[in-house]
Amino acid sequence: MRKCYTYDDVNIVPKYSEIEHRDKVNIRTRFTKKTEIAYPIVSSPMDTVTGLDMAKEMLEWGTCGVIHRFQSIEEQSKMMKSLHYEWDRYFDGVPGITDGEERTIEKEWKEWWDSVKHWNSPPTKSDWKDLKERFYFADSMIHDEKIWSKRPLCAAVGVKGDYLERAKELVNNGCNVLFIDIAHGHHKLMSNAISKLKGENNVEVVAGSVATAEGVRFLCEQGADSVRIGVGNGSLCETRIRTGVGVPQVSALLDAVAVADNYNTPVIADGGVRTIGDVCKGLGCGADTIMLGSLLSGTKESPGEIEKVGEWPNEQLFKKYRGSASRDFKGNDKNVEGNHKIIPYKGKVKRILHDIRDGINSSCSYVGASNISEYHSKVEFVEVSRAGQIEASPHLLKN
Repeated sequence: MRKCYTYDDVNIVPKYSEIEHRDKVNIRTRFTKKTEIAYPIVSSPMDTVTGLDMAKEMLEWGTCGVIHRFQSIEEQSKMMKSLHYEWDRYFDGVPGITDGEERTIEKEWKEWWDSVKHWNSPPTKSDWKDLKERFYFADSMIHDEKIWSKRPLCAAVGVKGDYLERAKELVNNGCNVLFIDIAHGHHKLMSNAISKLKGENNVEVVAGSVATAEGVRFLCEQGADSVRIGVGNGSLCETRIRTGVGVPQVSALLDAVAVADNYNTPVIADGGVRTIGDVCKGLGCGADTIMLGSLLSGTKESPGEIEKVGEWPNEQLFKKYRGSASRDFKGNDKNVEGNHKIIPYKGKVKRILHDIRDGINSSCSYVGASNISEYHSKVEFVEVSRAGQIEASPHLLKN
């Protein structure tokens, strides 16, 4: 029988580094085969994690929030339309960005020359200064356009019922990545969904969740543009308790990446993250992005009302956090494999995102990696004993 590991079972080995400043580390990564994000964090498509506000905030940070599907088609499509407007407004009125005209340095030169060549005298110093400014502006816009054209606008769908109608409306309102959000992705229904979604829409498709090399190979062969890894390891998930099914996340990721690399398919690690260090370990396993739920829950941008307990000055603020397979979500006792709880209110999500970014940068510095690709190749793990776990977190664990 094989022995498998999760995040608490391993640590990253520090190595020789020439990174002079951690802020110089480039943590840009792929979300799908064609889309990129500024750093490797994605918010989960849970109804208490990613609605419009969270998706907009993630977009502002250059990353991605997957708008959840547990709402009407009209509501979800309206959110996507608003998110697409947020994307579009950055370049509102800028030639070559939103008007369909490609902006190039050659075009800038021709337009400038056409504007000055009719004069009898040669271009003046002021004319040349104007050309320099046009080149600078055009180069900046071309750079921004290349980045933003690869930015994912993502929303979740299922594999049954009205999922095709939902997908069509989402795409019509700006969605360029459809996220198939089901618990068991190594399934015939997933295969059918990938084929239909890619056949009827000009979009990429993220598929999952799976936890084995065979599952990853299955999804890649079906045409998945990114694969989500993680079964039974969410903070509110009870799949392993109620069914005994699942693979510890470190082993699942190492197996997944070994297969996905053969298909040039990015991997999303979902679940099992309790600390920023776990985010770094997931990336160290080869994941391109880390999907977060609990770490981002309870923030201002997460869906739901802020609840107050007690009276000032001793009042405490909370928000609800629940799994999509929980009794609280389902409203009945059928196939319950999740839980729910209240989370202390955390304030704005940007503080958490800032801390995570700093943690990833520092981890890259510790192993001498200047970007995510180097980080994947340089990270080496060691197995940690129980005593090693206590040593690492003396303020959390007791002898």
